[in-house]
Amino acid sequence: MTTEESRITLKKTLNSGIKSRNGKLKNGYWPSQFINIAHHLGIVSSKESLEDQQFQPVSVDLRLGEKAYRIQSSFLPENELVETKLKDLKLYEVDLTQSGILEKGAIYLVPLLEELSLPRGIYGVTNPKSSTGRLDMFTRVIVNHGHRFDEIPVNYRGKLYLEIIPRSFPVKVHKGLSLNQLRLYQGDPYIRKADFRKIYKNKPVLFSEKGPSIPWEQIHYEEGVFISVDLLGEKKNPIVAYKAKTNSEVIDLSKINHYDPRDFWEPVRCQKKNRLILEPESFYIMMSKEKICIWPDLLAEMVAYEPNSGELRTHYAGFFDPGFGWHGGNETVNQGTKAVMEVRPHDVPFMIEDGQTFCRLKFEKIVETPEKVYGEKIASNYQGQELKLSKYFKS
Repeated sequence: MTTEESRITLKKTLNSGIKSRNGKLKNGYWPSQFINIAHHLGIVSSKESLEDQQFQPVSVDLRLGEKAYRIQSSFLPENELVETKLKDLKLYEVDLTQSGILEKGAIYLVPLLEELSLPRGIYGVTNPKSSTGRLDMFTRVIVNHGHRFDEIPVNYRGKLYLEIIPRSFPVKVHKGLSLNQLRLYQGDPYIRKADFRKIYKNKPVLFSEKGPSIPWEQIHYEEGVFISVDLLGEKKNPIVAYKAKTNSEVIDLSKINHYDPRDFWEPVRCQKKNRLILEPESFYIMMSKEKICIWPDLLAEMVAYEPNSGELRTHYAGFFDPGFGWHGGNETVNQGTKAVMEVRPHDVPFMIEDGQTFCRLKFEKIVETPEKVYGEKIASNYQGQELKLSKYFKS
């Protein structure tokens, strides 16, 4: 525990960073250095010390606790404690201290190791980590008296719980494993069109496959930047998607770069007329046509398609860290990395075509540029990716 003098110094450092000169809170997300201070001040706490690798550019990884509860159904606590609802819905417990298996299609609730004590005016939001989304694991956080998934209300104090539904593969998990991340924000972080257009002039975020940035005039913008799907592939690698197999062995999430992709995935190659018909309720990993560069002072969140976009439903790992696809410097050429998208069509077969609009990137502010950004320096898994499966599979 820090001394009182150290706490005062930390509070001053935090306040000077998150407040403007007139004393009001800035708009935006907290960077890694402020989240780290928040931990030392008890804003983000745990009975087991947080580890350095949990702190990401604008988030902190949340860890699974000792038990997973198999429950009858998903739920929101509304005006009750999560534990109260859990008593009625719990079927059995799974011990995670020695690792436990979560079955495909079953619903589990896991109390997390981290707790929150948010200051006045501070909110939280959570999302799955990239590797979680690429395994087709549906995860979301709930809190006491919560009315929405993955949203931590202002001034919240209490425990965090993670709902987990493995959709394609049974998985083995253990205490301390991180499947989700927490971000802290204040005010309204959203960057509106007029402001984003000015930013884009000097810091373009979309790049063509050959290198140059895509001019603003050629971008489809509607409360965010739209990106499209690549179904052309390359001569050296004609695979344009991976489709999850329906029956497979258990994936142990403690084993990185371990499994043969052929045992779990069917490669999908370029088709005639650059089209692909997706099968209902099947899970696909696909790739964007554009390359994306998230500059160090920006944050982007992937937003799923609206229902009126057709029978295609997409779900994502949530957001792009500052530094994703940024290769250093202020150059506006040869930046960017392709985005990998997780796709599940519903109800009926759905045809997609090369270059079809697939999802939207909503850009948001950070109150201060993070001291560390996504990339090779912090051993990020997907910085230079093309069509890449989760880190558990051999490259």
